[in-house]
Amino acid sequence: MRERARADAEHPGPGGEPAGRPVRQPVNPGLTAAEVAERVARGEVNDVPVRSSRSAVEIVRANVFTRFNAIIGVLFVIILIVGPLQDGLFGFVIVANTGIGIVQELRAKKTLDNLALISEARPTVRRDGAAGQIPTAEVVLGDILELGPGDKVIVDGEALESDGLEIDESLLTGEADPVLKKPGEPVMSGSFVVAGVGAFTATKVGRQAYAAQLAEEASRFTLVHSELRTGISQILKYVTWMMIPTAIGLILSHLLTLGLPGDAAIRRMVAGIVPMIPEGLVLLTSVAFAIGVIRLGRKKCLVQELPAIEGLARVDVVCLDKTGTLTEGGMDVKALRVLDGDEAYAAQVLGALGASDPRPNASLQAVIDAYPADGTWRCTRSLPFSSARKYSGATLSGPDGESTGWLLGAPDVLLPPGDQRLTDVDDLNAQGLRVLLLARSARELDDPEVAQGVRPVALVVLEQRLRPDAPDTLRYFAEQGVQAKVISGDNAVSVGAVAAHLGLPGAESPVDARELPSDKAEMASVLDQAAVFGRVTPQQKRDMVAGLQLRSHTVAMTGDGVNDVLALKDADIGVAMGSGSEATRAVAQIVLLNNSFATLPSVVAEGRRVIGNITRVATLFLTKTVYSVLLAILVACWQIPYPYLPRHLTLLSTLTIGIPAFFLALAPNKERARPHFVRRVMRYAIPSGLITGLAAFATYLLARSYYTGPGSLSAETSTATLTLFLAALWVLAIIARPYTWWRIALVLAMGLAFVLVLVTPGLQHFFALRLVGTTMPWAAVAIAVVAAGLLEIAWRWVGRRFPA
Repeated sequence: MRERARADAEHPGPGGEPAGRPVRQPVNPGLTAAEVAERVARGEVNDVPVRSSRSAVEIVRANVFTRFNAIIGVLFVIILIVGPLQDGLFGFVIVANTGIGIVQELRAKKTLDNLALISEARPTVRRDGAAGQIPTAEVVLGDILELGPGDKVIVDGEALESDGLEIDESLLTGEADPVLKKPGEPVMSGSFVVAGVGAFTATKVGRQAYAAQLAEEASRFTLVHSELRTGISQILKYVTWMMIPTAIGLILSHLLTLGLPGDAAIRRMVAGIVPMIPEGLVLLTSVAFAIGVIRLGRKKCLVQELPAIEGLARVDVVCLDKTGTLTEGGMDVKALRVLDGDEAYAAQVLGALGASDPRPNASLQAVIDAYPADGTWRCTRSLPFSSARKYSGATLSGPDGESTGWLLGAPDVLLPPGDQRLTDVDDLNAQGLRVLLLARSARELDDPEVAQGVRPVALVVLEQRLRPDAPDTLRYFAEQGVQAKVISGDNAVSVGAVAAHLGLPGAESPVDARELPSDKAEMASVLDQAAVFGRVTPQQKRDMVAGLQLRSHTVAMTGDGVNDVLALKDADIGVAMGSGSEATRAVAQIVLLNNSFATLPSVVAEGRRVIGNITRVATLFLTKTVYSVLLAILVACWQIPYPYLPRHLTLLSTLTIGIPAFFLALAPNKERARPHFVRRVMRYAIPSGLITGLAAFATYLLARSYYTGPGSLSAETSTATLTLFLAALWVLAIIARPYTWWRIALVLAMGLAFVLVLVTPGLQHFFALRLVGTTMPWAAVAIAVVAAGLLEIAWRWVGRRFPA
């Protein structure tokens, strides 16, 4: 039985425990095949598309119709009018970059859509008297859908059958307590079952359903709510405002003061404006995210929202639900310790209790496997298991016809404090074993005090199956400075023993959550100190997440059962198991389709790769923006021609930023993600841009005083270009650290490419670059060497003065 069927109820129903209900109810056979076909023909189908990603049209639109593509497109058209074509190379570079972005996002979309198809909820629908699972989109109006613990209600309807059916509508209404549904009462799409079983008739399907639009929006592949992208947008906004006065200043300076012809003035103005635009930065970020999605997709990890990759990389606390993460879903009965009566009698009762639950959780499934029902006992009423109650129950009629009430659940909940039998339970829990108490109750199941004064009959000792990959995963988080908190509804001592066996630091001091303070701030101080928490209620899980967030922690929550849903939703990053309940998969940002907790380090590593590398390349892009703004200001103040043509800066941008950034953005990077992206990038980009720009301008001024004659501007530009390239190449060399063979090769290749342009006559003519004489070129190299020294000093000073 899948772990998603853990029957993890959040809270008792509004007036206390829900009444036990007769187990056998009339079964409606559902629609016939002919009736289904008739409804399909009328279009009464649940046709809301399952969207894990943007459509192809949206991807193309998002990559093509951007603010900066519009600006560059206008500048490109201007250059095409005034010529020559070489000065319009930047336009073709943008086309290439946009094409790469589209292709990569389409690849990511294909990966996501395939994974989403695997993860898609398949509701159980009753047709022609038989129940079977079908795709969500095939549900029609009037269908009868069966519900069990963990199932998500996918369409609006009316309850038809109910056996202790409790539905949590908190994600829709904000009401914390689950609602006990009776036949005839409405059920809303977007809610989920926390206990019991039942069925309902679909009354609204498709976009008419209450939560259809919300569900469609929530499942959409999105690029929002990301510190990385928000920071980049903030930078680009300021750059846009700087471009307007700069462009006006350059055109007026060249036309009115210097008296250049209109076409020449326009070319110089475009040359000053284009490099200010970090046009490839947004595209490169999208590509890095998209490739991250593809890489994780190969490991069966569904990223439902792109920023989740970034978010998990920033996480410093991971809250783990023991069952399904540290332990595997299944359990085995290790022993049955009879406290009253004989073992055969207890085994018969356990078999009957197991048969009374149509959707047993992992513990009960182990009991069913060990003690199958022999048919001599009959269940007349049942009480579904609830995480809030910590027990389930049934009214059984034995072979002698006597009707008795039975409960099966946590010993420390069913037994009074100080009971001597709890000592034996604690000893077993200390060994990492899970213990259930079988007890006879003299009260009716619908009595709120049904668990009071029970008569213990037997202890069922269960052995949990530990995940073999859990120790390595916990060790990884410890090495990366990420705190792991094990939060479970099981006995604290038992959970602590399991965690200690797996090597979790702090597991030797487990905390019983029933002793935690209710105040979130006080709770947070305890959470910071301890690592293992047992007997945690669903609401406490949610409060724990909030408490940790109060302490400025970035919290990830893992889970697979319905009792984890609210905490998953409130956490910064929710991680669900693929075999978990539909509700958990719906609210989580990341779904581990292979159900392997060991995949999490891969997700963290992928996020760190994306953030670390984008921070690197952003420094490259913004260094160019800074020196471009500086050069434009200096040129306007000195009333001299702008030293570069668009083709020069296109060449420099391609060799010192464009090509290297693509490789650096996809390189391995294990650096821990840190906040304040804008500040961390600008603290290096500003001094680097200032030093590089001043070095290039100094060379330009020196060349203006050295060269004379009609061809002097071309010689001055070539010399200034040499200094700018060498200084920018040194910035690339600094950013490429720590060096590996391919990083060194990348920097050297870019340098050799520029040398090739300088020594090849055809390329010299195409790019209008020709070094004249030897004195000024060597002076340009000397100035670049000084700039490189200043860059080294500046980077080290910034690192000490403004640590990240």
